[in-house]
Amino acid sequence: MTSFRFIHTADVHIDSPLIGLTRHEGTAAERIRSATREAFDNLIGQAIDEQVAFVVIAGDLYDGDWRDFHTGLFFSLQMGRLAKADIQAFVLYGNHDAESQITKRLSLPDNANAFSARKAETFVLDELKVALHGQSFRQRDVTDNLVPGYPDPVPGMFNIGVLHTALGGTAGHENYAPCSLEELIAKGYDYWALGHVHHGQVLHEHPHVVFPGNLQGRHIREDGPKGAHLVTVEDGQITEFTALHSDVVRWARLPVAVDGCTRPSEVSDRVRDSIEQAVATEADGQLLACRIELTGESGIHGELLASTDYLMAEAQAVALSLGEDGAWIERLVVSTQPQRDLAICAQQDAFGELRNMLAEAGKDEELLQQLASDIGEFSRRLPADLRTGVEDAALKAAIDGDYVGLIGHVQDYLSARLTETGD
Repeated sequence: MTSFRFIHTADVHIDSPLIGLTRHEGTAAERIRSATREAFDNLIGQAIDEQVAFVVIAGDLYDGDWRDFHTGLFFSLQMGRLAKADIQAFVLYGNHDAESQITKRLSLPDNANAFSARKAETFVLDELKVALHGQSFRQRDVTDNLVPGYPDPVPGMFNIGVLHTALGGTAGHENYAPCSLEELIAKGYDYWALGHVHHGQVLHEHPHVVFPGNLQGRHIREDGPKGAHLVTVEDGQITEFTALHSDVVRWARLPVAVDGCTRPSEVSDRVRDSIEQAVATEADGQLLACRIELTGESGIHGELLASTDYLMAEAQAVALSLGEDGAWIERLVVSTQPQRDLAICAQQDAFGELRNMLAEAGKDEELLQQLASDIGEFSRRLPADLRTGVEDAALKAAIDGDYVGLIGHVQDYLSARLTETGD
């Protein structure tokens, strides 16, 4: 009986620039910046500990062209660790590390095997009765279906297909190398090691069709546990399939309901409880990078909007009190609504006149053109990391050119703030 284990990972993005960290300093921020390397280092350690036969990397090992050779040298170091344990690696290049994307190259270590970008090729491990089939990306934008070019399964072998793809299209991901799940199943392989989609999912079992997700979350949209899959094969059949968590930073959204709070200090207490609970139940011993969102109807809605810096500082103080490996606050967002009775009152007094004025402003073509000129120019000059995946509603409206929507956000802020304080 032939038995072996292998690890399937993808979307490592070594040395990826972390989105939203340009304005942050401190030990936690530095750790997040190095998280992609640490996660890959962890994975290699897990491969050695689990005594796997080989590691499959299904695309986007790198995030793009290297700034210098240190990125490649780091990978060579990790391959050296695998070589000492007699473990091979099979690397497929995806859209981020396609041939056309990486201009600096180092020779691969002897135990690292890269799939050709010219056509699909097969690596055969006779002693394990394994055949691995795959094709790397030649350029970033591969819009052709690559699956028809993959060879037929090798008889008597455990056949693994390695492919970087969005299948028929996945939200938030470019539709590279499109294909269908049914097409993969019909190919006759025993396991499809996919990459490109950053949220892990098992699309089918027997044969297994698997996205492991990315190895390390890099921003709040990549929340939750991250890692790879450990697969055990005995006599040509998968007998165990286990998730390996390799991440060193865990991203989490923390909604905090503030209904009934009458003072910002009460809100701070709820934020503290939420952070402490999340660290205890969600972090698994990793640094928890949190986005806190205040929700609910509040009688101090305007005061909360005006006290964001204070609330953020309070949240950061809680995080620091938990130690360097406890929590880090990425952002605090006030998404509360004013209590309805206060909103009604605001419509009946002088504040209502202000709201009406702002509502009419959204119909003023001259004003909208001026906003398009001034704010449009400002938003175009924003750094790329601020323009990518913007979740702040007002900023997103400005970047998207939705100036009527932007006026609406200003209207809500001013009305709530003035209703609350009477200034």
